[in-house]
Amino acid sequence: MSFAIRPATAADAVALAEVAAVTFPLACPPHTTEEAKASFIAAVLSSDRFVEYAADLQRRLFVAEDDAGEVIGYTLLNIGEPADDDVRAAVTVRPTAELSKCYVMPGHHGEGVAGRLMEASLGAAADAGAAGVWLGVNEENARAQRFYGKHGFERVGAKRFLVGDRLEHDWVMERALVPGRSQEASG
Repeated sequence: MSFAIRPATAADAVALAEVAAVTFPLACPPHTTEEAKASFIAAVLSSDRFVEYAADLQRRLFVAEDDAGEVIGYTLLNIGEPADDDVRAAVTVRPTAELSKCYVMPGHHGEGVAGRLMEASLGAAADAGAAGVWLGVNEENARAQRFYGKHGFERVGAKRFLVGDRLEHDWVMERALVPGRSQEASG
């Protein structure tokens, strides 16, 4: 299967929200309630929010689409200093950017989609002047932790993450960027 990675636009917002509604719950720990997942999706992953993300100059939003033009994954990168105190204390490379979202539809896992989205996001972070990228991943999500580790991220701290009314515990992972080199290969 072939696919393309490109910057997202506001026109992708509905498709992005649909992908987010499927993929976000898959990253949640088993104890996360359906109500908490739905609340988070409505507040953070709605089509209106994706329109905002696409227009925000401090964000980079990428989509992966298949040959039929269907969105099968996405990443969201936030450029700038972390707002969270725990993250600011943990992150060691400045200036920094956050890989806030990295999701691929279940039927496309293992096809290289996430890796290509990661490469686009890391390249965009470097182009924006970031020297490093950080992310938060649930401490129970071993699959995602392995993926990020494979792409050069290392655990540097911990933070809390609100899903609905429950505080979850995330690891903070970070990697340095190498200027002028493919970020995928330079872990």
